[in-house]
Amino acid sequence: MWDGERPIDDRQAGSTHDELYERYLESDDVVVPPAPRIVAYVEALVARYPDDVDRSVVWASTPVIEEASGPLVYLLMSYGRAEEVSEYAAELAREQGLVCFDPQGECLRL
Repeated sequence: MWDGERPIDDRQAGSTHDELYERYLESDDVVVPPAPRIVAYVEALVARYPDDVDRSVVWASTPVIEEASGPLVYLLMSYGRAEEVSEYAAELAREQGLVCFDPQGECLRL
């Protein structure tokens, strides 16, 4: 998910995702705090699907906010509930005006 302009198609979304991921999550050189809208999104998401380190069966990486930087959050879900959680995550992103892109499916979640 990211806070920004909605791409016109899946191809543009993939390019934007890759650029944001490289800029904000791959680089250990610069730490950028998550943008306020991303923080609000993650807080709403973990209110429904808690990311308690000892009990999480939903998240592959906890706490979820540690996968956020600047305008981007990269959600790492456990396989068992990924479909359910990703559906809710996409719906929540839509409600909050964020872009939802599935990097495995290489498509926007509308």
